[in-house]
Amino acid sequence: MKNKIDREINNPDNYKFGIFYYNPKDKRVVVQKLDRYRGWTLNFGNIYTYFLIIAIVGVFVLVSLL
Repeated sequence: MKNKIDREINNPDNYKFGIFYYNPKDKRVVVQKLDRYRGWTLNFGNIYTYFLIIAIVGVFVLVSLL
């Protein structure tokens, strides 16, 4: 299983503009970057990523209004 995941992450076809990970077949929201030492990124092929972004922006908007 890990080899399949590594193949998906290392596949350059799953990156838009070289920086945005987009893979609808990968069910994870947060994945490691191509260069593992540079951290994590979001999977923009997963609908829950957009809910996460909206929630984070919503929290910042609520905090700024208080």
